[in-house]
Amino acid sequence: MIQHCVFVRFRPEISAAAKQALWAELQALVGVIPGLREVRAGANARYEDLDHGFTDGFIAVFDDRAALATYQAHPAHQATGAKLVQAALGGLQGLMVFDLDLP
Repeated sequence: MIQHCVFVRFRPEISAAAKQALWAELQALVGVIPGLREVRAGANARYEDLDHGFTDGFIAVFDDRAALATYQAHPAHQATGAKLVQAALGGLQGLMVFDLDLP
């Protein structure tokens, strides 16, 4: 199983509604992209002050690396991903991706 963790520094003008719309688009991919089990998203709870400005994020759970590759190449993901990059502060610089390959 792969947990694909994406953390975001949103541009200041991105509204809560716009963020929720992005998360809803990602969650709608479950059942569309084979091997994508779940997407959970939201704001950082900030229990520790170690977020380095990453205020929001999501975790997508995949069956395996092949499923992650399918997701990465899927046109629906690419469209939503482009919106996320556009909403991030500094584009790609406003994103951090961390993949956990778990048994």
